[in-house]
Amino acid sequence: MCGRYSITTAPEALRALFAFEEQPNLAPRFNVAPTQSVPVVRRDQEGRRRLSQLRWGLVPHWAKDLSIGAKMINARSETLAEKPSFRQAFARRRCLLAADGFYEWRAEQGPKAPKQPYRIEFPGRAPFAFAGLWERWGDREEGTRIDSVTIITTAANETLKPLHHRMPVILAPGDFEPWLDPEAEQPALQELLRPYPDKDGGYGDLSFYPVSTRLNKATNEEASLLDPLPPTNLL
Repeated sequence: MCGRYSITTAPEALRALFAFEEQPNLAPRFNVAPTQSVPVVRRDQEGRRRLSQLRWGLVPHWAKDLSIGAKMINARSETLAEKPSFRQAFARRRCLLAADGFYEWRAEQGPKAPKQPYRIEFPGRAPFAFAGLWERWGDREEGTRIDSVTIITTAANETLKPLHHRMPVILAPGDFEPWLDPEAEQPALQELLRPYPDKDGGYGDLSFYPVSTRLNKATNEEASLLDPLPPTNLL
């Protein structure tokens, strides 16, 4: 599961990691939430990597309206080739989502207790890539066209199992090109959709720590949301 994340890395560092053509002016985002616009890297017809802003929450081309996207912020890696909402995107429209941390919630005092948010990141808040799928939706009557995206999830690794049984698929830099390759075949793609290794899989080791419950409100967007919460303040 991945319902919130951050992308605060300087554009120059993102460009160095993802090798896209644009020179964007991206403001830091500390609390990225579903239905917002997010930075996504795709290949164009000439094979170049391009950075675009897409709506988070995939809207299938056959949807009547955009509302379904709020329910499709994540896609399970195990069923991508079967689900009508994701099958065509998995075959033809794969992408990378830029991030430098994500969040998960855990009940600290039982199933009915308020949930405590945790931040998950790499050493030095290094930027990384979620594996994603994108889709194009249009309203013919209004003449609108919207590109939307979903984050692929897989089983959690041992590091993150104490927080949740699922985690987003994090692709190592060496896997960017195989994932974006339009000629890639399904078995090879499925091999990439695995839990991030518990020991350095390309970015370092994942770790997590508690953060403020101010994160719960999507309109809260400040740098202090990334700060560790003192142990005495845990729910």
